[in-house]
Amino acid sequence: MKGIIGRINYHFIDISGILIFLLLWEILPRAGIIDGQFIPPLSEVIAAIARLFIAEHLMLHIAASLQRVFIGVILAVILAVPLGFSLAAFKKAAAFLQPLLKIGSQINAFALFPIFILLFGIGETAKISIIFCAAFWPVLFTTLAGVRQIDPLYVKSARSMGAGRLTIFKEIILPGTASSIFTGIHSGTTHAFLMLIAAEMIGAKAGLGWIILNSTANSLMPRLFAAGIIIALLGMFLSYFIHWLEKTIVYWQEDAI
Repeated sequence: MKGIIGRINYHFIDISGILIFLLLWEILPRAGIIDGQFIPPLSEVIAAIARLFIAEHLMLHIAASLQRVFIGVILAVILAVPLGFSLAAFKKAAAFLQPLLKIGSQINAFALFPIFILLFGIGETAKISIIFCAAFWPVLFTTLAGVRQIDPLYVKSARSMGAGRLTIFKEIILPGTASSIFTGIHSGTTHAFLMLIAAEMIGAKAGLGWIILNSTANSLMPRLFAAGIIIALLGMFLSYFIHWLEKTIVYWQEDAI
């Protein structure tokens, strides 16, 4: 009983903090304590969200942003996961390439955007390239780390029972690495989504980043904050979606706990 009451109190405190923040967001600008020209009241931001949905085809902008993210992340997974397995299998090659890979992972993807523009122009290919670059490194390194953390005893036991390389990969390495791969996908998607917003501010005609840039250029502060809230909610949705996908695919992980 005390545990249930404790959980109720915890959630009440959590929700009450959000409600107080939203209430202050509405009251402080209207009371003049905060400059409403730069931080508009919450009611104006909500009205701006409604206008974006009704008059400005917000769903088309969301669809454009999500499409770029999905294409870039999927391409990163397709290339990074096999490369991670390959580097784990060929340890000498991994040791030789590790300094180069670490240097490459430390370069901010957006810093390479001028190079992508020179190579691909300001169209969709440049935006997808920067998303791919942002998502590639987390997926690669988590895949590599996931393979390395598998107990070699499992592999030796399987070989002693006559299992071939394909069977060992399917039954031991891939299941043992799946959770780490999803960790990389989650991290990569987060980085890719942040890079997307910045990339859409250059040469885009649709997308959430374009809405922010357009709102800033026209001093539409409620619209700017509305776009920020939508981006935050969309980021939460992507995070929950990846967690759901992991639980659906890596179903045996719950049985092991």
